[in-house]
Amino acid sequence: MVTEPLVWAIFFLPLLSFLLITLVIRPFFNRYAVVSGYLLILALAVSLALSLVVLRQHYGGAELDFEPHTWLNLGDVVIQMGLLLDPVTSIMLVVVSGVSLLIQIYSLGYMRGDPGVARYFAYMSLFTAAMLGLVLSVNVVQLYAFWELVGVSSYLLIGFWHDRPSAAAAAKKAFIVTRIGDVGFLLAIIYLAFHGPEFAAQGLNPLHIPDIWQAAQPLATGGAVLGGGALTLIALGIFAGAAGKSGQFPLHTWLPDAMEGPTPVSALIHAATMVAAGVFLVARFFPLFQQTQEAMTVVALIGGFTALGAATLGLVMDDIKRVMAYSTVSQLGYMMAALGIGAFGPALFHLFTHAFFKALLFLGAGSVNHASGTFNMRYMGGLRKHMPWTYALVLIAGLSLVGIIPLAGFWSKDEILTSAWVSGSTVDPWVYQAVFGLLIAGVLLTAFYTFRMIILTFHGDFRGGGARELEDAEESGLPRPSSVSEEVHLGESPRVMVLPMAVLGVAAILAGYVANPQWVKSFLLIPGHWFSYYVEAAVPFDHPKTPAFNWEVALISTAVALAGIVLAYLLYQFMGRKRTQTLEVPVEIGEPEGAGVAEPTLAAEGADGPSPLHGHEPVPVAPQRPEPLERGGPIYALLSRKYFMDELYEGLLVRRVFYRSFAALTDWFDRTLVDGLVDLAGSVCRNGGRVVAQLQTGQVQFYGAVIVLGAVLILVGYLAYSAGLGG
Repeated sequence: MVTEPLVWAIFFLPLLSFLLITLVIRPFFNRYAVVSGYLLILALAVSLALSLVVLRQHYGGAELDFEPHTWLNLGDVVIQMGLLLDPVTSIMLVVVSGVSLLIQIYSLGYMRGDPGVARYFAYMSLFTAAMLGLVLSVNVVQLYAFWELVGVSSYLLIGFWHDRPSAAAAAKKAFIVTRIGDVGFLLAIIYLAFHGPEFAAQGLNPLHIPDIWQAAQPLATGGAVLGGGALTLIALGIFAGAAGKSGQFPLHTWLPDAMEGPTPVSALIHAATMVAAGVFLVARFFPLFQQTQEAMTVVALIGGFTALGAATLGLVMDDIKRVMAYSTVSQLGYMMAALGIGAFGPALFHLFTHAFFKALLFLGAGSVNHASGTFNMRYMGGLRKHMPWTYALVLIAGLSLVGIIPLAGFWSKDEILTSAWVSGSTVDPWVYQAVFGLLIAGVLLTAFYTFRMIILTFHGDFRGGGARELEDAEESGLPRPSSVSEEVHLGESPRVMVLPMAVLGVAAILAGYVANPQWVKSFLLIPGHWFSYYVEAAVPFDHPKTPAFNWEVALISTAVALAGIVLAYLLYQFMGRKRTQTLEVPVEIGEPEGAGVAEPTLAAEGADGPSPLHGHEPVPVAPQRPEPLERGGPIYALLSRKYFMDELYEGLLVRRVFYRSFAALTDWFDRTLVDGLVDLAGSVCRNGGRVVAQLQTGQVQFYGAVIVLGAVLILVGYLAYSAGLGG
């Protein structure tokens, strides 16, 4: 039997882990800091078990409706705290706790030896607890509190290595950019509160999420509690907050820079927590969005544009984590576009499958960094011979991302494309057509940048890793990259890192089968489109249903994906065979005993000292090879500069608009209010002194007259007051 305390325990267990690590382990037992990791893993394991119980009970038809608890009663506006358990909540609890658990197990190996490991697991505990609290929220104020806590946690984790200027800057950028979107979300909440009397007239609470859904629906007498422009403004405000968290254009610039945090942090942000929160927010208020075609059109077009635009940027990135970051932005665009055209079930299904294969891709990036000492793919290559498990798992995740049958990504992406293909009545027909065109073009680019990443990282010959990158930086007079290590260990990662990757690999294969089309349910014993039909029950009003499997769409998307793979192979794999020389350089082969991945140690070697590529046996190290896309000239330059969005924000908006406006405002405030109050006080004292000085005449007759006048005024006032009381 699922009780309210049991559900709250899902949230409180990682929160308790945060408190114990922060208040007990760090101050008193920091020498045993690794215990903090096991504590969090234990808490998440129990949270996952409880989440599975909730999912099983809810799917079995159990009534899981708990009465919210009143926190503040402000008349027409009542702020409550409570639980909202529906199919979306049940699925998200499993995804967040499950993926986070695997990432924390991986972190035991990745963060081994880092002096801040206890602080790391404390922040991870808070991050996971905040996301679980957000998912469970029944009141929009409660949701907003956890929403901001997710943002604070991400700030702490992105800037975890705060002694690096790049990490500190990335954390500030993430915090500020997401705050821009959060302003829109906050204004939407305030606007809802202002409609308290209209809600109260219908017996509704303007801050209670199910009541907000109800208020957006047409009344029997016509109209709605929230209608017309008010509904659209509230929906767009909510979407602004979602766009900030989920990196939708134009608030996407923070997400690639967030790679400055530890790789497991990137995996958690991109798979199951912060960026997923934006999609979850729009899905949570979907009954409100679907009543305003204008807002749905905005969501659909921005999502489609982001899906394609971010994919173009993934084509030219050399940092493997940045490729994955733009991939995440692109895939979130798919989900937002799906929500915008009314494909509620397919959007959440893609969020579900994406969590597994994207977490695996990021953990794979950490694994190759563990071996090569760098995230720059131009200095990798040939790693499949030394890391067969990592290669196989990353290949599975990459194929799932591309959407190759029968992997998980195929089923979820196919549902989104089919929803756009068959159209509907949620938005205008041209919006469906535009979304399908943008998303199918995104499939081609996704396949290309994914296999460009796989070929540059794992195929060909090894190109020297972090040691060679540091040598090249020194020869070029460039600053030493802070995230690059001289240590190169060509071998598979420790089992504690490979095992969670393997579990995610299995999920990246099998997760799609919870939404099998009708033609396979007879022998897989799973109802067709089970996932989408289950989560669609979370919307208690009429809405578009998940369309049936469409062979035509499946063949088109598969053909486009295969074209992208072949193009990447021709440009990178075929070109790679034309190298003319390799160098024999000794590199450490295999995993050194007790090695982990902590913050890189950058002990520079002298010019006459030993090569930083050191170890047990020589391996061929290939020279740098040109980037085929550089032949694109101005287009390549435009993409490599990320459409100059950073320069636009920094140079125009921040420096010229924000800084100047802020400077003008503070100058006015200082001159008018601060200086004005000081000058006013001085003027009052000075002029008051002059008046008082004029009264000091030294004549006794004058003083007597003033006393008599004062007494008369007091007497008149008293008589007037007494007469008023008597009347």
